[in-house]
Parts: sequence; C-alpha cells; structure tokens
Amino acid sequence: MFPELARDDVYRLETRRLWLRWPRAADAPRLSELAGEWEVARMTATLPHPYRVGDAETFIKTSREDAARGEALRFVLTDKGFPRTLLGAIGVETGDGGPQLGYWLGRPFWGSGYASEAAAAMTDAFFLITGESQLGATVVAENAASRSVLESLGFVLVENLDSGPGRLAGNPTLRFALRRRDWQAQSDAACGFVRAPIEP
Repeated sequence: MFPELARDDVYRLETRRLWLRWPRAADAPRLSELAGEWEVARMTATLPHPYRVGDAETFIKTSREDAARGEALRFVLTDKGFPRTLLGAIGVETGDGGPQLGYWLGRPFWGSGYASEAAAAMTDAFFLITGESQLGATVVAENAASRSVLESLGFVLVENLDSGPGRLAGNPTLRFALRRRDWQAQSDAACGFVRAPIEP
C-alpha cells in the first residue's frame, strides 16, 4: 500500500504544532504510561490493557516490520517545542473494507486539537503517497470527540454497527469513510482552486 518513500525511517510529517515520526525503542516507557490508562484503551479495538512496556516494544518492532513491507504506516505524535514528549500515536493499516485510520491520544492532551491536527496530516499523506481510492475509520459510538475529528476532515458515516471489532465487541460502533475525490475537492477548495464538476 505504501511506497518506498514512506518506508525510510527519516520519513516524518510536520504540522503547525506536531512532529509525526517513527516510534523508537526509547519511546516504550512513555507509550506504556499513556496507553496504559483504561480511559484511553477502552476507546480502541486493539490496545492491550494493561499496556505494559513489553507491549510498547512489540508495537515499535511490528510498526517497523509492517512499514518495511509497505503494509502500514504508524507514527507517534510529539510536540515540536518538546520533541521528546510523546502525546499519542496514529497510523493507517489494512483492515476490514480496506485501509483504516486509527489514532489515540494520552489523557493529558485531550481537548487540545492535537488529534485533529495529526489526523489531517496523516490523511493528506495517505492520499498523496498512495493510489488508494478511500480511507476508512471505525469509532465507538460514544466517542463523540473522535467522531468530530473525522467529520471535520470530511469523513462521512457509512454504517452503524451493533458491535465493533476487538474490544469494541458488543458496543455500538460507527464506520466512516473518506473518498479520494472528496478529499481532493476539499483540498482544492482550501487552496482556492476552481474545479470542473466531478462526475458521480
């Protein structure tokens, strides 16, 4: 899915306030601390709980391996002013229905707008460097903040599920999608371009 450009460990994304970069071995203790909180883990389908340092080390190792095969792209979020301060993680990988965006943020950073900033950068990168036609995302229905992030980026609700994957089993879940042509139209509008109508 991802080209060689994104497999190089110097590849990273920059936003106004953040660096999105490869996870490193030294990140494991902080990842364990942030992802280890139940309020963070319970909103995700796959984060182990408790999230031990060994789990973080596995995440770092598999992230590198999956990236080397072009199957996934996972980054940690850091504050540009304090680059050793981890805030959370974000990634795109193959899932049900094609590529899926996923992210989590440590509780101290909730409500900061960091998730929206990181998700926008990752979504743009995904469409710019891959040939995929659509990016999906799944959130637990009660997670209004995550739903708001997706909707602000142009993702549309495509399915209401009574049960989600992994830990979300038994919980109402929402599936979202953003099509390339809709992302492109938004990007052009933000740049002030005028485009011919897009055929359905």
